[in-house]
Amino acid sequence: MGIRERKQRERERRNQQIMTAARRVLTRKGFNSTTMEDIAKEAELSPGTLYLYFSGKEALYASLSLRVLQFMNMRLKSIARKTDMSCRRRLALMAQAMYDVYQFDPLIVVNMSHMQSSEILLNLSEEVLEQIKALSRATTGAVAGLISEGIEKGVFVDRNPTALADIFWAIFSGLVLWEESKKRLNSRKDFLKDTLELAYRIFIKGIEKHAWPGYPPQA
Repeated sequence: MGIRERKQRERERRNQQIMTAARRVLTRKGFNSTTMEDIAKEAELSPGTLYLYFSGKEALYASLSLRVLQFMNMRLKSIARKTDMSCRRRLALMAQAMYDVYQFDPLIVVNMSHMQSSEILLNLSEEVLEQIKALSRATTGAVAGLISEGIEKGVFVDRNPTALADIFWAIFSGLVLWEESKKRLNSRKDFLKDTLELAYRIFIKGIEKHAWPGYPPQA
């Protein structure tokens, strides 16, 4: 192994060390209360070393979110390719996959949903921001592509597939944040799985073409 390869491997190892530490601190303290000094202490590194890898906790947090988005994108695209299944079935599997990703890393999914509606995005570099945008477009595009297929086959109502995909994603993000806020008031209130299943059942049933009698209206 050459010097360049060793340096790259060491950088990747240190990067992983920092992100693992960041996740532990975020779990304990939450995003707003966490500082780069907290993360440095957890990682047993100097704050200066952290800044060699990440410009701030927003950039570090964005890197954690990118990994979740990559995982979600991979899951949704894999389901979209299962053409031996009906469009309805694949859309239901996508909804299940969204919840599976939440279970895989609830902390980051919750904070990722917060990030989409906060000023954190404004503090990211153009490169990282573009990565998030590209992955978000790809994730929404996987859902939109499946809905578009359903429209072409006469299964789903002929409405803008991207708009419907946005609704699909908004159901997930909105309910994750809503149920998380209820859990803070009462930790025993954990109804996300059942609520998501009900919401997506209503959504899928609602976009089926036969659910829109008289659409499109006759001239």
